[in-house]
Amino acid sequence: MEAFLQEAKASSRILSTLSGAEKSRILLAMAQGLRDARSAILEANAEDMRLAEENNLTSALKDRLFLDEKRVEGVAVAIEQIAALKEPVGRVLDGWYADAGFKIEKVSVPIGVVGVIYESRPNVTADVGALCFKSGNVAILKGGKEAEHSNRAIAAVLQGVLEANGLPKAAIALLPDSSREGVARLIKQDRYVDLIVPRGGEALIRYVSTNATVPVVKHDKGLCHTYIDEDADMQKALNVVLNAKCRRTGICGAMETLLVDSCVAEEILPKLKEAYDAQGTELRGCERTCSIIEIAPATEADFDTEYLENILSIKVVDGVDKAIAHIEKYGSQHSEAIITENYTTAETFLNGVDAACVYLNASTQFTDGGEFGFGAEVGISTNKLHARGPMGVNELTTYKYKIYGHGETRA
Repeated sequence: MEAFLQEAKASSRILSTLSGAEKSRILLAMAQGLRDARSAILEANAEDMRLAEENNLTSALKDRLFLDEKRVEGVAVAIEQIAALKEPVGRVLDGWYADAGFKIEKVSVPIGVVGVIYESRPNVTADVGALCFKSGNVAILKGGKEAEHSNRAIAAVLQGVLEANGLPKAAIALLPDSSREGVARLIKQDRYVDLIVPRGGEALIRYVSTNATVPVVKHDKGLCHTYIDEDADMQKALNVVLNAKCRRTGICGAMETLLVDSCVAEEILPKLKEAYDAQGTELRGCERTCSIIEIAPATEADFDTEYLENILSIKVVDGVDKAIAHIEKYGSQHSEAIITENYTTAETFLNGVDAACVYLNASTQFTDGGEFGFGAEVGISTNKLHARGPMGVNELTTYKYKIYGHGETRA
């Protein structure tokens, strides 16, 4: 571990000297490399899927794990989009002259060595590797054992491109000890590692946050809500909330609880039930909901659960303030939405809800680096410092002050 991290730290100094043009050229080569290695990647993924069946992984986990030609192409396109982004390193964020006469510039620089711990999704290996490379950071990747073969195949392509361009393969590397003990050691290596981003289950996030001595930005659970206001366009509401739950149920931006204003509950709940029944969604409702439509009663635990399955809790509330109060109690500060045509109510919600992403008349499933124009994301931060929401290349930089003097001395 020590030798591996020493090499990673040394690689970060090399990456920090690359020009934006060099990084973009190499990223494009990585994208093409993934296309050229598509057969090998899909073969590796097929082995992971076979083991997933043997180990009885949930349908949500298998959906995250699965790759086909379309998804591999999507990963390659994401890297091309990252390559096309503005250069994040060396931006002058601010500048001024001090009273003493010297010039001060606040300039963006790479964070350094970034460790990302994640589960299931092999595309994260490519996404994070590319985002870190674009921002001049070394990526240390610890994927889940369920995606081991896929992750190795993808990492081998990225490392091959690095070496072909005279760069150390340690710049994008899988953690050599992927055991729990290996993770426990990694998160305490603050001499070599500058940031840890855990993205996965609640237990993983809690373990890393509690035990790390390296700074942590959490990609926490997505217990997302949508509130249908009394002034909502009902057809718009139906379309949005159906997408927010059913497009992909296993992602962190999927809606887990639907809040419905009591003024429109009797009108819209039967229509919602019909639409969700057609999608095979299991509905669980509060007492007021169950008095309008025949569904299973929701428990207190239901409103506190990130299902990541085709299950939805529904609660009837009396107005926007009660909706905000419910979200404040149960939400995870990830993504929350309101459906309304009332501007005042919309602003009350958008300003009053404490979350990384707040939506008006749109699906919470848009919380994604690609959809935000970032190409991909390292994670979706539910922290308030230093990054919040989808973390793209700019969130993978910090800054330094460059001071240009003329012999000034302090009295």
